[in-house]
Amino acid sequence: MSRQGIFGRGRSTARRAGAIAALGAVLGLAACGGGDIASPFVPIPPGMPPPEGRALPMVDVVSGGERPSAQLTDWAEGLTGDTHVSVAALNAYGYAAAQLAYHYPNCNLQWNTLAGIGFVETRHGTYGGSAIDEFGNAMPPIIGVALDGSPGFASIPDTDGGELDGDPEHDRAVGPMQFIPETWRYYGHDASGDGNPDPNNIDDAALSAGFKLCDYGRDLSTEQGWTDAIMSYNASAEYVRDVRDAAAAYSVPTRAR
Repeated sequence: MSRQGIFGRGRSTARRAGAIAALGAVLGLAACGGGDIASPFVPIPPGMPPPEGRALPMVDVVSGGERPSAQLTDWAEGLTGDTHVSVAALNAYGYAAAQLAYHYPNCNLQWNTLAGIGFVETRHGTYGGSAIDEFGNAMPPIIGVALDGSPGFASIPDTDGGELDGDPEHDRAVGPMQFIPETWRYYGHDASGDGNPDPNNIDDAALSAGFKLCDYGRDLSTEQGWTDAIMSYNASAEYVRDVRDAAAAYSVPTRAR
C-alpha cells in the first residue's frame, strides 16, 4: 500500500537525489546510484558478515525493562560519529533488528535497512526541528501532510478519528518512521517498555517497521525479498533506490549488484 509521508512521492527527485548524495559525501562512502531496481543493493549480502565494528553485540530481547534498546548504547556510541545518526536512533534500529532476528530468524533484517528507511522518511526523527529525547520520543511529534489525494499523494480518508495524527478528515503519516494510522493499528508494537505502542517513539516505530518488512515470510537476505519488503513500505521505485543508497552508506562501500 502506498503511504507517502513527509518525504513521500510528493518530494522532488532532485531533492531526494541531493539528500542521498550529501549523505554519501558526509560518510565518505560511495552510495549506489540509479540503476534497475530489479537488482538492488542488498545491505550485508547473503554469506557476508556484517562490517567489523558494526555487527550487533548480544542483545537480551526477552527480559524487557525500561527502554531495553539502551543496552546497545556502547555499540551505538561507537557508530554515531561515523554514521552521523544519533545514539538514540541507532539503539532503536539495532534493538529492532535483534528482536526480528529472535521472532523471525529467516527474515534476515539488518539494522542498516531500518536506518535507510529512517533517513529517507524523517532524517532519523530530526525533520522540521524535531529531536529524539532520552526516552526515544520525537519531540515535537512529526506529522506528515494530509493524504487527501493532492498531486503526488494518496487519498486516504481518516481511519482513527484523528487520534494519532490529529486530523479527523484524512490520515497523515506519523512519527520517525512515518506510519499512517491504519498501518500502525496492524503492525504497532511496544519496544520502549512502557506498554504503549506509540508511532512517535523511535523504538516502537523501528520495531513495528521491522515487523512490516518481515511480514509474509520475506527473506531480506535475497534481492527479491529485500525489494519486496521496501516496496511494501512505499510502492515507489524511486523510494526503493533511495532506501537502498542510504542503507548502503550505513553499511560498507560496495557496488550495486
